[in-house]
Amino acid sequence: MAAISTGPIPSSTCQRFKLPWPRRSHSLKCSVRASLASTPLKAKNQQLKIGDSEKTVRIGVLGASGYTGAEIVRLLANHPYFAITVMTADGKAGQPFGSVFPHLNTQELPNMVAIKDADFSDVDAVFCCLPHGTTQEIIKGLPEQLKVVDLSADFRLKNIAEYEEWYGQPHKAPKLQEEAVYGLTEIYREEIENARLVANPGCYPTSIQLPLMPLIEAGLIELRNIIIDAKSGVSGAGRGAKEANLYTEIAEGIHSYGITKHRHVPEIEQGLSGVANSKVTVSFTPHLMPMSRGMQSTIYVKMATGVTTDDLYHHLIATYENEEFVKVLEKGVVPHTRHVRGSNYCLLNVFEDRIQGRAIIISVIDNLVKGASGQALQNLNLMMGFPENTGLDYQPLFP
Repeated sequence: MAAISTGPIPSSTCQRFKLPWPRRSHSLKCSVRASLASTPLKAKNQQLKIGDSEKTVRIGVLGASGYTGAEIVRLLANHPYFAITVMTADGKAGQPFGSVFPHLNTQELPNMVAIKDADFSDVDAVFCCLPHGTTQEIIKGLPEQLKVVDLSADFRLKNIAEYEEWYGQPHKAPKLQEEAVYGLTEIYREEIENARLVANPGCYPTSIQLPLMPLIEAGLIELRNIIIDAKSGVSGAGRGAKEANLYTEIAEGIHSYGITKHRHVPEIEQGLSGVANSKVTVSFTPHLMPMSRGMQSTIYVKMATGVTTDDLYHHLIATYENEEFVKVLEKGVVPHTRHVRGSNYCLLNVFEDRIQGRAIIISVIDNLVKGASGQALQNLNLMMGFPENTGLDYQPLFP
């Protein structure tokens, strides 16, 4: 396989952010990244069996029987360097992965085991796809040399008192919380590269912070009266059997939920307040849509005095012009969730509101990919020293 080169982008195209998370350097590192050819997972496991440890990173997937775990497995089928050696699912222990997710039964994978029976001596890095509230003690008990990307909310909030307020229980690993790096890849790339534990962002916060953080940092929008109307596919609620997620409860209608108390609110406000150097409070209302996957955040903002929608648009263009996975569309083009399905892309655009001085920002992602497992893989690539797009060159699935 040919070597993949990366080169720095001129500093004039890089944006600087004032961040709430500790930084080793305050510049946002930009680079050109080329796509890598894919290698079947079966071939990678064969590499592993012959001891080719220099080429293969051994991966554990904790909580493999959920949707985010399945997405990790799907994405790793296209990764030339990562091979799964351990998969846990307490409720499915002893079962082959293909019996739980038949669409992935062509992959050569280990059987799932209970987490108490997992052998981490054959693991270099872990994706933790366990429910909120269960992850802290499990990660605390893992071997310290492992790199960990946690897809739960357990390490996203820097303030453990705020975590207890919103999640209803005290934080059980405050020392690890101090170490955790927030994994919004395009913003915290340099910290992620040097991290041992990354807190992967939530889906709503990813779709909202990517457009708002650069605009707030640049002083282009006011900090008050930010209104966010967000919509998600049902997979965002997880795979557990719940009456509210039955077909007849979801189909042929939409509904709001978590009004004023959704747990992603403090995560969103933490990020926005960090770049604003001031407390930012948002009005955020999520809605559940009768679709499997996809997420749209429609964001209403008041522009700073003298600022136009063209200014917002061109600043987002300048911020993300060299990013592979965040794309600002041509003027007037409306982002659609169907155009990111199955991919790690975030599509953005800005529109002038009928109310003078206000603008409408639309951001779409696949909640299971850029909103979860895709961004997790992007982060682990950085942590392990690989180009961050490795294994993520899936194009959106349409129709």
